Amino acid sequence: MSGNPRSPAILAVLAFFAVFLSACTGNGYSGYNGKGWIDAQPRQAQAAPSELIMPGAESFTGEPSAADRTGRQSPLATADTPPARYEQTGFEAIYDGQTNGPQSESGPATHYDWNAEPHMRPGSPHMSPQAATSPPAKVAILLPLSGEKEALGKAMLNAAQMALFDVGNDDFELIPRDTKGTPAGARQAAEEAAQDGAQLILGPLFASSVRAVEPVADRYGLNVITFSTDWTLADDNTYVMGILPFAQVHRIANYAARNGVRRVGIIAPHTAYGNVVTDTFSDAAARNGIEIVNTVKFNPLQHDLSPVVRTFADYDRRVEQLNAHIGQAKARLAANPQDEAAVRQLAELEKMSSFGDVPFDAVFMPVGGEQARALSNLLSFYDLGPGKVQRLGTGLWDDPGLATEPHMKHAWFAAPSTAMRDRFENRFIQLYGLRPPRLSSLAYDATALAAVIARSGQQQYGRPAFDRTNITNPNGYSGIDGIFRFRPDGLIERGLSVLEYRDSTIREIERAPGTFETVAARM
Repeated sequence: MSGNPRSPAILAVLAFFAVFLSACTGNGYSGYNGKGWIDAQPRQAQAAPSELIMPGAESFTGEPSAADRTGRQSPLATADTPPARYEQTGFEAIYDGQTNGPQSESGPATHYDWNAEPHMRPGSPHMSPQAATSPPAKVAILLPLSGEKEALGKAMLNAAQMALFDVGNDDFELIPRDTKGTPAGARQAAEEAAQDGAQLILGPLFASSVRAVEPVADRYGLNVITFSTDWTLADDNTYVMGILPFAQVHRIANYAARNGVRRVGIIAPHTAYGNVVTDTFSDAAARNGIEIVNTVKFNPLQHDLSPVVRTFADYDRRVEQLNAHIGQAKARLAANPQDEAAVRQLAELEKMSSFGDVPFDAVFMPVGGEQARALSNLLSFYDLGPGKVQRLGTGLWDDPGLATEPHMKHAWFAAPSTAMRDRFENRFIQLYGLRPPRLSSLAYDATALAAVIARSGQQQYGRPAFDRTNITNPNGYSGIDGIFRFRPDGLIERGLSVLEYRDSTIREIERAPGTFETVAARM
């Protein structure tokens, strides 16, 4: 790993030679090419993923696990018990000025000075065999612990704290640093953490902050596992852990094809995300025998999407066909008022909004929130309701609020399984009294991953091994968001469920795989 910060010129040269060498060697691994997800040669896993959840903790029932019963304090006992004992007494996270966690034994919680005593350790009385002789593993976690995104950052730190207790040991230290939600703050946080001995960086959250951290990480020879979803950040030593759309798109295209979808229309925003995901879906559709009938891009700032959807739905042609059939039925009745078949036909036609074949079996809409709701409502208005056209989406639909939308009934999308995350959220609520934001599970999984890799390295080499080989282990890891592994290009692969909106809730209709042993890289 180079000790010099990256520059655009150096990156351009390296990118050229990487592509050239890939073509020469025929390894097939070119990653993200600026348009979409490029398949690698499948990396065959040789074993099940490494578990990132303490045995017994996966039940999240509130009962102590076997390990807890042997003397380790359980974080699940009551909401008044801290999830871990730290070297400093009185540690508490404050969430919007209110105590987010339990009270310490020494008294009420107060604001914690994140930079005064930056090390967190689980307080298990058990020492690992290597603890006395091997150097401790030091891992920095960079989060916005102040500023506009303070609440999110502190919730993610609480999740990391849970993982630290579950799978950490006494020779694993977590170093939280405040990025203040800015690139400058992130750069300073990374510099301080590196000087304090950090051997791996988790975070930061925002793409601009990651770009500010990368030169610091290069200078100190550190790998970075970021929570960002900006796939363009991925490289030889920056691993993107955010939930990316590419595997979601391939998963849902494959599922749709296996369940009778043959013709799809795409309506997407004309944005970087919309364009890349559209290209990726088109590629996945071709691989699965799906025809893309029509692709429409719209300006994301356009308030009235009615004209766009009207054209996309081919509504006017279908209305013309309806009017033509109504005219024919009326002509038959004019010629013979006793024509009962014509009477019945006219009555049925007058109940319709349009007539004729719908333009596609399903519509792919890579949008979330209000845009997803608005587009789906407009499709129904132009007579393409959920009963006629299947809705397909991405992980942006992993939103309980959308599940209650009638015009998205039975919509399909791919995302991490909700089963383990539901339990994680219930446990988080037990401990902190608040529902965790969606990104909290990333902080849990990243911290648990670091702890597992550190323990493995200490067992094998007598030192932490936060290197490329361990981070990109083809067997992968299994955490709150299911199985995942990092590709050599820094992008993440995940085992995803297929989910559906049913009865105003999100239901799993096809389970996520439990191992990469039988899963192709483009899953």
